Amino acid sequence: MALELRPNCECCDIDLPPHAEAYICTFECTWCGDCAATFEGRACPNCGGNLERRPVRPASKLAANPPSTVRVHGG
Repeated sequence: MALELRPNCECCDIDLPPHAEAYICTFECTWCGDCAATFEGRACPNCGGNLERRPVRPASKLAANPPSTVRVHGG
């Protein structure tokens, strides 16, 4: 199962295309860099897990493994 590349920041709702700098936790909660920087201890506000930079999916793999179109907002 491929990593779910969510299309937006769950906090500010900014678009996060597959190549954008984004941060995720183990549950794939997704945050932009600006919002992630404001979280105490740089921990996910949903689960408390650590945030890591979301890997970039190679463009050649996006057709067979497209990013999610489901927007999550509100944390």
